Formats: sequence, C-alpha cells, structure tokens
Amino acid sequence: MPRKARIDAPGALHHIICRGTERKRIFRDNKDRDNFISRFGKLLEDTSTQCYAWALLPNHFHLLLKTGDMPVTKVMRRLLTGYAVTFNRRHNRHGHLFQNRYKSILCQEETYLLELVRYIHLNPLRANLVSDFSKLHRYRYCGHSRLMGEIVSEWQATGPVLLHFGKRMSTARKKYAKFMEDGIAQGRRDELTGGGLIRSMGGWKECIAKRDKKSRIRSDERILGESDFVDNVLKEAEEALERGQRYRCLGFDFDQLLGLVSNIYHMETDEILTGGKQPLRVEARDVLSFWAVKELGISVTHVATRVGLTQSAVSRAVYRGERVAREKKYSLARLIKRIKS
Repeated sequence: MPRKARIDAPGALHHIICRGTERKRIFRDNKDRDNFISRFGKLLEDTSTQCYAWALLPNHFHLLLKTGDMPVTKVMRRLLTGYAVTFNRRHNRHGHLFQNRYKSILCQEETYLLELVRYIHLNPLRANLVSDFSKLHRYRYCGHSRLMGEIVSEWQATGPVLLHFGKRMSTARKKYAKFMEDGIAQGRRDELTGGGLIRSMGGWKECIAKRDKKSRIRSDERILGESDFVDNVLKEAEEALERGQRYRCLGFDFDQLLGLVSNIYHMETDEILTGGKQPLRVEARDVLSFWAVKELGISVTHVATRVGLTQSAVSRAVYRGERVAREKKYSLARLIKRIKS
C-alpha cells in the first residue's frame, strides 16, 4: 500500500518519533547527544519552529514541534542528514543511521498538548535512564529539565506549556511537576504514538470509554484529534489535492500563474523571477510560490528552478505567501473563475 502524504500547515503541532535503522543505537554517548541538541536548537531558531517537548533515548527520540517558517519535513531532513553525517564520521561507520521514514503525527493542540508533553517527557523514566522522578528534573537530554528550570535552553518553548499551569512561574512549575508525577502510573500510551490513533466522537473521555468497550473507532495514523478536527484536516488536504487537479485539467500552469501574480502586483514577470529583496517583489514571489506548490501541486524543486531560489527558500516563501494570501484575501479559485468566465 502506498504511503500517505504527510500533512502540515503553519502552526500545526506534530509529534515526531524517529528510530535508528534496525532499532540500533543513534546516540552512543553524551557527545553524540550534545551534538544533536546543538544542531536541533540552532535549526529551531533559524526556522522559527517551536519545540514544546523532546526526549532522547538510546535508539530513538521524540519531538513535539509546532511548524514555523519551514515545513516540518524540511526541518527534519536538515536535522537528520546533518546529524547522520557527523555520527558516521565520528564512529567510522557507513550507511543509513535512521529508519527510512520517521513517524509524524499531526495533533490537535488544545486537546492533546499537555498529554503529549507528559508522555514524551516521561520516556527517560520509563526507559530506566533515570532512577526516579526527582532525577528526571535534572536530566540533560529531555525537555522536562528545562520546564523545571534546572537547565536553560532558549530554543525550547517552555512558556506556552507552563502558562497552562499558572501565571506565576513557581506555582506553574509546581503544578506541572504534579501533573507529570500523576502520569507515571499510566505507562505506555499507544493512542499518543500511533497505535490505533483515535478519531473520537466526543473528546478524550469518550475515546477512553469507547476503547474500554472495544468499540470500533475510525482512525488515520497521521492525525491525533477529535472527530471534527480529523475530518477538517482531511477535508482540507483532499480539497487542496482536488483543486490542483482541477486547475491542471483547465490547462492552468506555472506560466499562467506567473502572469496572474504579475497583474495583481503590477510588475513584469521578469521582475518577479529576478532576485531582489524589495518588499513588494518578495511578496509577489511568496504568493507565486504558495499558489504554485499548495494550489497547483507543483514540486518545490520545479518552483525553485523557475524563481531562482533554493528549495529551502521556496519552502519558506510558501508559508509566507499563505499568510499574505489570507491577510489580503487573495483567492486563486476566484481569480481563475473570473478569467475562465
């Protein structure tokens, strides 16, 4: 069965699980772990990606990321490639370090954020990397120590998590620690890691009730959320795919799209395609990139070739372009309809 495409959007919350190939160790010592953390932190800052939780285990790691200026797939590609090259060189090994495809689960933030933070941050305790819960507070290779204030890493988004427990830092940390400790007895949470991800019919409690009754619950392994959330995510993804196919059937391609953007911004097509940092020119390229990739389904590689940018630059342009189109109420469907009518 072919793999389903990953689903992403600006501000989307992702639980990422990445394992070593054949479940072999990807961290052999603290130098490996420190190298990974250094790369990870810089990448988050460069891409405005927020990290709410993370944990490094000997043969895998967990991340809880919120999409920023760059799609999570691009962030992960840079992270994994850079780390694997350094690891292989350091340990004089060859070949793949990670499994071919990491698991990425799009999560409903308001429902699952805290549950995921707790699940991820208790991993070192469950794996016996620390002897008891109090030791987890100071464990360097897990985001829990940052939330407890024992270690400071500017790149970890501790504020948005702690605000759920109170406005005063000391109170919030105390309540957060209690929340974490209460979760120790829960053990593994398959519903949070892809083991039958739930499309619930009435929220978390209803999910548990249905699971206890062994009711059949529909699921999509890429998404964790209540039924309305899952339905909306899938509907948007399917609509985007259908739009792209419909536009291509009408003969609408990159060059016609370029002409359309040229008319909107009252500039020559060469001005849009020529490099330059003038705000209006950048904005036009952003909108062009967004519509080309997200609406017409043109590959980032092809768009990068046409606009003279790197693939990562186009990926960032796509996300900026989406914001511009939303703020200025630019609708490609409406503009194409006007042209065709």
